[in-house]
Amino acid sequence: MAPEEEVAAEEARVGEAVEQNDIAISVRGLKNSFGDQVVHEGLDLDVRKGEILGVVGGSGTGKSVLMRSIIGLQTPDEGEIHVFGESMIGRLDDEALAIRKRWGVLFQGGALFSTLTVAENVEVPIREYYPHIGAELRDEIAAYKIRMTGLPAEAGPKYPAELSGGMKKRAGLARALALDPDLLFLDEPTAGLDPIGAAAFDDQTRKLQQTLGLTVFLITHDLDTLFSICDRVAVLADRKVIAVGTIDELLATDHPWIQEYFNGPRGRAATAAVARESGKAAAHPSDGRQ
Repeated sequence: MAPEEEVAAEEARVGEAVEQNDIAISVRGLKNSFGDQVVHEGLDLDVRKGEILGVVGGSGTGKSVLMRSIIGLQTPDEGEIHVFGESMIGRLDDEALAIRKRWGVLFQGGALFSTLTVAENVEVPIREYYPHIGAELRDEIAAYKIRMTGLPAEAGPKYPAELSGGMKKRAGLARALALDPDLLFLDEPTAGLDPIGAAAFDDQTRKLQQTLGLTVFLITHDLDTLFSICDRVAVLADRKVIAVGTIDELLATDHPWIQEYFNGPRGRAATAAVARESGKAAAHPSDGRQ
């Protein structure tokens, strides 16, 4: 079998695995340490296909380390990680290529290449994974992804330094969506944004998730984000995931950090905001009238 045929066959096999698995990410017995500092030990977590899972925890609990372990940027000391049923531990980059094409990542701050335009940034993963695609088609794909994330078309030829903080986040999101992923990783996507910008980004994330059928792994400390768009929330503490569920389910637990986090002044404010929005929706239901 020719190399191109082998790649196509592997991508087809992985595509079938994506369709058949209800669990997008499965983590079992994960241990991460840096010298004498143990960040995770015995960490277990399942991310369901099609959900937005919020990941929260105090400073130093290893939220980003967990994400980096899943996407292969951090090698765990122990444990198993499966993405759509595919083992991600101990595999060479070439062996995991087909599954890596199935996810996109938005790092903190956008992590854009400063010497590339927005459009060129979006084209980076296309060039890496599909080098045979011509320049004209790459440009069309980049323009479409830029518009998809709510940026104006004229943002394409601009450089990151010419963008606002919110626009940089959307540009990073456009790049994360460049390969039409099934799985989207977002690391503190609303950090540094004003409340209006953060709410708009949350709304865009939910719309994209629903429209594209994405599974979203979302690290955040933003309570408004957790309350407004997350289907479930995983809480990291004591080196592991101590609880995972809806916010109502988490509030029923008696762990002191969970209670302090969700029942503190900011948590109560977020709860009240959601209640107000729910009341507005109930008062003005969508009945499908033109």
